[in-house]
Amino acid sequence: MTYAGVRPETFTFLRSLAANNTRDWFEANRGDYDLHWLEAGLDLIAALAPHCIQMEPRLLAVPKLNQSLRRIHRDTRFSRDKTPYQPGMHLILSTGPAFNKVPGMHIVLSPDGLSYGAGHYGLAPEALDRMRHRMCDTGDRGRLQAALDVAKTVGSDLDPADLARVPKGHVADPSWDHLLRRKGLIVRTQTAQPVPEWLMSSDAGAGLAGLIRAHLPLLGWLVA
Repeated sequence: MTYAGVRPETFTFLRSLAANNTRDWFEANRGDYDLHWLEAGLDLIAALAPHCIQMEPRLLAVPKLNQSLRRIHRDTRFSRDKTPYQPGMHLILSTGPAFNKVPGMHIVLSPDGLSYGAGHYGLAPEALDRMRHRMCDTGDRGRLQAALDVAKTVGSDLDPADLARVPKGHVADPSWDHLLRRKGLIVRTQTAQPVPEWLMSSDAGAGLAGLIRAHLPLLGWLVA
C-alpha cells in the first residue's frame, strides 16, 4: 500500500496532549493515541525503511516501540517536570542495532512542527578520547568540518560546546577548539521547522530521506 503521508490528526493529537498532559486525559483519548500516534509513527518508519537501507552508512528503520519509535511515556524519576507524556513523536534511525547507543538520525514531530538532527550522544570515555584524537588529525578534522557544512545546508548545526576549556593533553587552534570541548557530537535544528507540505503527502518518505542524506557524511565520520 502506498504511504499517504502524516495525517493532520497526528499534529492535532500532539497539540491536545501538550495542553492536557495528564493520565486521565490520555486514557480518555487512548483511541486517538493508538491511531494518530502509534499507528501513524510505525507507518512513517515503515515508509522510511526502503530509503534508509540504500543509504551509506545504512540506517536501520525498525517500526517498533523502543527501536525506531521512542515511547511517548516520560521517565520522570529524576526530572522536575512530572508531566507523564512527551507531546511529540520521536523517530530514531540507527547505524546499528543498539538504538540510541550508537550514532543515529533523529526526527521529531511536535506541536510546533518538525525537528531533526544526527550524531552520537553520551560517548564513553574511551570513545570520546578516540574522537578527540581524530579531531586533532588535520585530514580527519577536515572531513568532519566538511560533513558539518553539509548538515548545515538543511538547518542542522552544532549545540554550544559542553566544556569551557580544551581537555588536558590536547592543543587546538581557537578556530576549532570548540570541537574538542564536547562530550558527544550532535547537530540538530535549534528550533522546530514549519511542517512542510510534502510531509502530509505521498512524498513524505522521499522528503525526509533528502533531509537524512544531508546528515550521512557526519554519521559516516562517526562510524568510521
